[in-house]
Amino acid sequence: MSDYILVLDEGTTSTRAMLFARDGVLVANAQKELDQHYPQAGWVEHDAAEIWDKTRQCALEVIPKAGGAAMIAGIGITNQRETVVAWDTATGEPLTRAIVWQDRRTEPLCAELREAGEESEVQAKTGLLLDPYFSGTKMRWMLDNVAEVKAAAEADTLAFGTIESWLVYKLTGGRKEGSVHITDASNASRTLLMGLEDAQFSPDLCDLFGVPVSALPTVTDMSGALAVTDASLFGREIPITGLVGDQQAATIGQACLEPGETKATYGTGAFVLTNQGAKPPSSRNRLLGTVLTQIAGKRTYAIEGSVFVAGSLVQWLRDSLGIVEVASQTEELARSIPSSGGVTIVPALAGLGAPHWRADARGVISGLSFASGKAELARAALEAMAHQTHDLAEAFAADGTRWETLRIDGGMAANTWMAQDLADMLGVPVERPGFVETTALGAAMLAAVGAGLYDNLASAAVAMQGQLKRFEPAMDADTRAERLKRWKAALKAA
Repeated sequence: MSDYILVLDEGTTSTRAMLFARDGVLVANAQKELDQHYPQAGWVEHDAAEIWDKTRQCALEVIPKAGGAAMIAGIGITNQRETVVAWDTATGEPLTRAIVWQDRRTEPLCAELREAGEESEVQAKTGLLLDPYFSGTKMRWMLDNVAEVKAAAEADTLAFGTIESWLVYKLTGGRKEGSVHITDASNASRTLLMGLEDAQFSPDLCDLFGVPVSALPTVTDMSGALAVTDASLFGREIPITGLVGDQQAATIGQACLEPGETKATYGTGAFVLTNQGAKPPSSRNRLLGTVLTQIAGKRTYAIEGSVFVAGSLVQWLRDSLGIVEVASQTEELARSIPSSGGVTIVPALAGLGAPHWRADARGVISGLSFASGKAELARAALEAMAHQTHDLAEAFAADGTRWETLRIDGGMAANTWMAQDLADMLGVPVERPGFVETTALGAAMLAAVGAGLYDNLASAAVAMQGQLKRFEPAMDADTRAERLKRWKAALKAA
């Protein structure tokens, strides 16, 4: 019986193939790191051909552990959102490096549109702000600055897509004839090119950003019979039954399926989403509206706060400063001292995201003294996660969405010291699942429903989600107030 789900989890720093059993148990996992390219300050790029090649390798490694392709009911793909790939449909190959979601090169275009008074109308339609984070301005930059992209557009062979769109194209053959060019509604809602209530990309928004609609994929549901892989790849065809942006996937994987339920994912960045139900959200506090699910044409929405730097701060401490050898050492160092000794880190290494949205902000380490060492820096880095999340909590509350609990996941959520610090600083209980890779689990749930293994997401969540660990607030008010005072002072410097 075909009751395994293959999830292709396309992160910022790695690609993985994860094989799930019907009950949500992870059976096999293969992972390969991705090269990060930084051509100049503020620019972040990936090699889309490398992403495809390593994804295929990982899939080929785990499929035999299911007993072969015939045992896989469906493929779910979840991906780093907003990263843009441009390829030529005549060759099926990338035309330039992918521009990654962290990239800030399009700030001048965003500033120009803001100064022209476009932001309020764009936000009303899309739920998004005019920021380099989103995909549309990246596409415009490629058209303006990469000769191969411009030539492909003129020849009508240009295709734009986010990572899941690129992978579906390659999985279905990677050729002009027969390949499928689609994107799911969650990823489409992060481009600035589709209104929250639009079924497809908006010609008006595409005109505003100067992106040809003809180069864009068709917007589809996130679960169902979406496409089928080319038989030559894995020995036989496998249905592709789930597509979802990584943060929406984690929200589903945390079973935040009812309005008001909230999750925070701590990966490369940190992303908080609250289920808003069937009504498109509107924020007065510079939070984002986004599509949470679209199944059988019916959408639910979420309000979102996005922090650009979370786990990547620990990676920077490890790779650039040598503070730790492995990320897990930060917990040991944080526990080794009673406080950070006044050291505060504002991790604006790629600007500041919500609720500040300052592309020009830069990272700050304040409160250093001769007594400051590795432990203080490591603890301050972990404390920055709670500080940034507290800023988001205040913005959500001001929008009428006060958190009662927070469900956390992602690689950093395994840090128990950080989980307790979040509960302490937020003053609300924090819940962590036993299996913290809920992004992949959410994609598996969608794919399982799409393959017919479950009738709906609620039944998939009951069957596939594990137990939760709960952290209760324990910090006194004075300590919390002193931490926040130092944070706000450092934030002004950033």
